[in-house]
Amino acid sequence: MTDVTTRRLDLAGTRGFATPGAGPARRRALAEFGFSWLQEIWREACAGRRHQGVALAAVGSLARGDGGPLSDYDLVLVHHPRGLAGKEVSAFADRLWYPIWDAGVRLDHSVRTVADCRAVASEDLSAAIGLLDLTHVAGDADVVNAARSTVAHDWRANARTRLPELEEGVTTRHVRLGDLAHLIEPDLKEARGGLRDMSVLRALTEAWLTDRPHGAVDEAYEMILDVRDAIHVVTGRGRDRLTRDDQDACAALLGYGDADDLLTDLSAAARTVAYATDGTLRRALQSQRARTLRVGPRRPQLVPLGYGLYRHDGEAVLGPSADVASDPVIPLRAAVVAARNGLPLSPTTMRNLATHSPQLPEPWPEVARDVFADLLATGPGLVTVWEGLDLAGVVERWIPEWAAVRSRPQRNAVHRHTVDRHLVETVVTASGMVRDVARPDLLVLAALLHDIGKVPGALDHSRTGAKITDAILRRIGIGEGDRAVVVRLVSEHLTLIDLATRRDPEDPATIVALSEAVGGSVMTLDLLRALTEADASAAGAKAWSDWRAGLVERLYRACRAALIAANGAESLTVVEPLEPLPLAPAVLEQVAVGAAHVTVVSLGGAHRIDIIDRDRAGLFADTAGLLAAHGFVVRSAIVRTLDGLAVNEWWVDSPGGEIPLPDILARDLTRVGRGDRSPLGALQRRRTSRAVRSPGSGAPDSTRAMVISSASDTATVIEVRAADRPGLLQDIGITLARASLAVRSAHIATYAGQTLDTFYVTEFGGARLAPARAAQAVAMIIDTCDAG
Repeated sequence: MTDVTTRRLDLAGTRGFATPGAGPARRRALAEFGFSWLQEIWREACAGRRHQGVALAAVGSLARGDGGPLSDYDLVLVHHPRGLAGKEVSAFADRLWYPIWDAGVRLDHSVRTVADCRAVASEDLSAAIGLLDLTHVAGDADVVNAARSTVAHDWRANARTRLPELEEGVTTRHVRLGDLAHLIEPDLKEARGGLRDMSVLRALTEAWLTDRPHGAVDEAYEMILDVRDAIHVVTGRGRDRLTRDDQDACAALLGYGDADDLLTDLSAAARTVAYATDGTLRRALQSQRARTLRVGPRRPQLVPLGYGLYRHDGEAVLGPSADVASDPVIPLRAAVVAARNGLPLSPTTMRNLATHSPQLPEPWPEVARDVFADLLATGPGLVTVWEGLDLAGVVERWIPEWAAVRSRPQRNAVHRHTVDRHLVETVVTASGMVRDVARPDLLVLAALLHDIGKVPGALDHSRTGAKITDAILRRIGIGEGDRAVVVRLVSEHLTLIDLATRRDPEDPATIVALSEAVGGSVMTLDLLRALTEADASAAGAKAWSDWRAGLVERLYRACRAALIAANGAESLTVVEPLEPLPLAPAVLEQVAVGAAHVTVVSLGGAHRIDIIDRDRAGLFADTAGLLAAHGFVVRSAIVRTLDGLAVNEWWVDSPGGEIPLPDILARDLTRVGRGDRSPLGALQRRRTSRAVRSPGSGAPDSTRAMVISSASDTATVIEVRAADRPGLLQDIGITLARASLAVRSAHIATYAGQTLDTFYVTEFGGARLAPARAAQAVAMIIDTCDAG
C-alpha cells in the first residue's frame, strides 16, 4: 500500500467512525490532504515556472469536499488557448497525472479549454452536472472561475430543454439500479436515494428554479457518506456497494450493535433523499412551466378533487376551506383523494397535515375507520402517498407500532423490500383482489399488518404480530368480531402456503388443519387465500411461482368445499330483512298525502338520513340517484318495504363538506316521485366530471354478482360486489326496475371502496324468481355495473 493511500486511511481512522458528527470533520481532513498533495504535485510539475492561463481543477467528491478515504480523484487541467501550446499542455498534463497514478490513486482526468468545458457540458448531461462543482486546486484561478461560471450560466439558460432530459435520466437510473432503501446489497452512489441523487439536488438549485430541502436531507446525506467511508476502510478499496460480507464489519466500525440496525438507518436516510429528489425535481419542472407558459403572475389552476383537496401542477393541495386544525380525519381524506388520483401530496400540504391536524381520538370514529380502509384500497397510488405521510410522521401518529418496522431489513433472498415497504406492497397487491372476498376492508387491514411482528427479538413474527395487531385494532375501534378475524389472519398468514407446499393438499388431515386455522369460516378462508397470494407476490418472483400458486389453489378449493358441505354456507354476507320501526301518526299522515318524510342526524363527519315514503317502482333507484346528485357518497344503507311503505336508513359521506338538508331532500324526492326528473340532473354532470382513476391503479372493474339460493324462502337474494362510483346504486335500482322486479329489502355496505350489496327481490306479485329470471337479473346487474 502506497504512502498516500496509507495516509488517507490514517486520516479516516483518526476521526472516530462511531463518534456522532465525526464524518464531516473526517471528510474535510481528507479533502485538505488531497488538495495539499495535488498542489505539491503541481509545484513539482511546474519546476519553478509560472504557467499563465493554466490551472488544475477538481470535480466530483474531491471538489465538494465529501470524498471517502479511498475515493478517486476527478481532475481537469483547464487552460487558455493562448497559453501553452498543444504539445506543451499534453506534456505538462503527463507530469501531473503520472505521480498520481504511481501513488495508486484512482484518477479520472481530462484536459480542456473553457470552450471545451462549455461544449462538453452542452452535449453530456452527466458532465454538465459534474462541472457545476468545478473547484480550483492550483494554478491560474481565473481560468477555472471562467469555466465554472460559463457552465453554470448555460445550465440556467437552458433549463427548459435540459430538465426533461435530467428527469428521464434520473428515472432510467432508478429503474436500472433499484431503490437503495430496499436493496439487500445497495449501491450507495447510483441507486435511488443515493449519493448521485444529491448531485441532482444541487444541480436543480443551480438552475435557479427551486431550492432543495435541507435539515433532514443533509443529515441523511451525511449518514450515507459515513457508510461509504466505512466500506472503504473495511474493504481497503474505493467501493460504493455495501455487500452482505461487509455489513457486519461496517456496522461494528460505525458503532452499531448489528448489521440490521445499520441497514435500518441507511434505509431511512435513503428514503429521505429519494423523497426530496422526487419533490425537488417536480417543483423545478413546475417552476419551469410557470416561466415558459406565461409571462408575469398567473392564477393557480386548481381542479377540485373533493374534501377540500385540489389538483395543482401535478400535486394534491389543500384548499383554503379545509379545516385542518379541528378535523382529525382530514389527513386520511387527503391521502385517499391523492392516492386515488395518482398524485403526491404537496410538501406544504404534508407539513400542514402533520403539524396542525389533531390526533385521532381513541377509539377512532367510524368515519375514520371507513376512510382508512378506503386509503388502503386505493392501489398503486398508495405507495407514494404513504411514503410521504410516513416521512412526515403522520403514519406513526395513526399506528405508533409502525416505527418498529420502518426501514427494517429482511436479509432473506425471497424478500426484495424492507418490512414496511413489503407491507405497503402487499396492501397494493391485495387491493386488486377485493372483489374476491366478502370483506375487502379486513383483507387490506390484514395485508397492512401481517408482518408487523417482524421486530427485534421476535421469535415467531406471526404470533408476535397477532398480539400487536390486536392492540392496534382495539385502539382504532374495530369491533370484536372483525378484530378476531384480522388477528387470526395475521397469526395464520403463512399456514396456507406452508400446508400447500409441505403437505399433501388432498389429504383429509391437511384439510382439517387448514379448516382449524381459519376457525371453520368460509369467509376467513377466502380472506386467507387472497392474503397468501398478495403476501407472496409482493415478496418477489421466488415466493410466488406457478407451482406454488397451483398447490395453494388445490388446497384452498378442497378446504372450501369441505367447509361449505359442513356448514351449508355459500356466503356470509347475507342478512335477513329487518322489520320497520313503529312510526308516528304525523309521519304516516305526511306520507299518505304523497310527501316524503326525511330526517338527518350528523355524527363524526358522517350523516344518517332516514327516509320514509310510499313504496313505488324505482324508489330505491331515485333515492340513490338523488343522494348522488347532491354529492353524497353512500357508505351503507338498509332499505325496507312493508305494507306499501318504505322505511329506509342511509349513511352517507360528504366530499364537498355539505350537510344534508332534510327539507331539500324531502322536496326533491317528492318531485321525482311525481315525475319531475330535474333534481337528478346534477348526477349526470357529476358522472362526467368526476376524477378518472389513473391507469393501472386500484382494483379491476369486473363485477361479481350471484344468487344466494339458501338465504331466503320468500325472496330471491342477489349479492353484488363492485367498485363504488357515483350513481352506482341508482344504476342497479333502475336495472331492477327495468327487469320488473320489486326490491323488498336491500342491505348496502361499502368496504374499502367496494360495494357489497344484498338485494331481496321478488316478482311484483311477491313470488320468488324462477331460475331463468334470476339468471337474467344477475346478468343485467353485471352489465350495468361494468358499463360504468
